[in-house]
Amino acid sequence: MTVPTMGCTEEIFDVVDEHDQVVDQCPRAEVHRLGLRHRATHMLLFNARGELFLQQRSLTKDMWPGVWDSSAAGHVDSGEDYDACALRELGEELGFRPDIPPVRWFRLQASPETGMEFCWVYRVHGEGPFQLQVSEVRGGAWFQLATINSWLEHHPDDFASAFRILWPMARERLTAQA
Repeated sequence: MTVPTMGCTEEIFDVVDEHDQVVDQCPRAEVHRLGLRHRATHMLLFNARGELFLQQRSLTKDMWPGVWDSSAAGHVDSGEDYDACALRELGEELGFRPDIPPVRWFRLQASPETGMEFCWVYRVHGEGPFQLQVSEVRGGAWFQLATINSWLEHHPDDFASAFRILWPMARERLTAQA
């Protein structure tokens, strides 16, 4: 949901309590300024070779500009559910619609490291092609998992805070499945 504010459109988010239950709605800027709990999704897109697509965030992003992040990620709009948001964000940021809908993989609790976002992390399979949304995504590439592990270990500040939390959890699940 969006509302007009002084000539522009601002997103409205559901504000949630510590149990992820909706308690209010508020404009994006206010949610972030006040550090209110809200909802987001992160999609990890794997190809047939087992590589993970990472995006580099646009330099104009208000949070974590220019760093590497999940394949696609975004806020859940007011009244939207997590699953619909996951599909919407894949389409908006990557211009990608998977053959099989994203699957909920695991959940992150709202914390300062997630930007006070309850996050569902989705596992997605696909090859592309992608049409990156330049206002959101500076670039992107496929990476071997070992490369991501080493990169994150040696240069954690190259990554968004939420990715630094979710990647070890994803890696643990991938290892258990191997």
